Amino acid sequence: MSDRLAVLPQYLLPKQALTALAGAIASRPWGGLTTRKIRWFVGRYGVNMAEAANPDIASYATFNAFFTRPLKPDARPLADAALICPVDGAISQFGAIARDQIFQAKGHAYTTTALVGGDAALAADYQDGHFATLYLSPKDYHRIHMPCDGRLRRMIHVPGALFSVNPSTARGVPGLFARNERVVCVFDSAAGPFVLVLVGATIVGSMATVWHGVVNPPRPGRLRDWVYTGEQAITLKQGDEMGRFLLGSTVVMLFPKQWAGAPLAFNPAWAPGQAIQLGEAMASARASR
Repeated sequence: MSDRLAVLPQYLLPKQALTALAGAIASRPWGGLTTRKIRWFVGRYGVNMAEAANPDIASYATFNAFFTRPLKPDARPLADAALICPVDGAISQFGAIARDQIFQAKGHAYTTTALVGGDAALAADYQDGHFATLYLSPKDYHRIHMPCDGRLRRMIHVPGALFSVNPSTARGVPGLFARNERVVCVFDSAAGPFVLVLVGATIVGSMATVWHGVVNPPRPGRLRDWVYTGEQAITLKQGDEMGRFLLGSTVVMLFPKQWAGAPLAFNPAWAPGQAIQLGEAMASARASR
């Protein structure tokens, strides 16, 4: 069966209602039922609880508390790199942005303008720049960390659909990451600006950032925009937590053509489909010859 045929049922499912229901269930304590569900989930997806700061499954009061569990402090050492990987997961795609076109999968691309919620001036900063799309599966650690030091400039909540973001759906749904609900976080750094986008998905009850808390719900059906200047300025260090998913999803990052005054070079060991971990080297400015 082709990927396009496989995703057809997703167009018919009441994705918003299913997601709201899943979020409500996952956020409430259900006693022994919660513990049994977590135990099943750990076994089904092979979650490595030895890395968790709290490995005791029975101690998690809600499924969300388990799903957003912190890791032990030494579980993810940070590489000595200009840009580190911000999540555990797998590489969906990465590379150069062709003018304003971001490669999604064979036969599919979407624009930087669509991804950031229609702001063409913001998207122009990433013309012919670079992108990385990283998929977080159910078994992965679901907190997102900073790839480098950064100062938050802006956050945009973009309403949208809630398709799954797994690899087969990425191959079957055109413009997937610019169609789904998302939280666009715009940062400045010493090397240049960058954008980190948290993309929602079916059953992802909400997305949260460390400076705002839960961004969604509410879901008012319109774009929401926050600007952080002056006393509201938020500064985070490389490796600091910046947000989290309540159930799995995808992160898309945008970088300009020049990073620290030189072209950006991704880790030569990276390849689509490869497993990745928070803290490993992601990219650096290419040394001039």
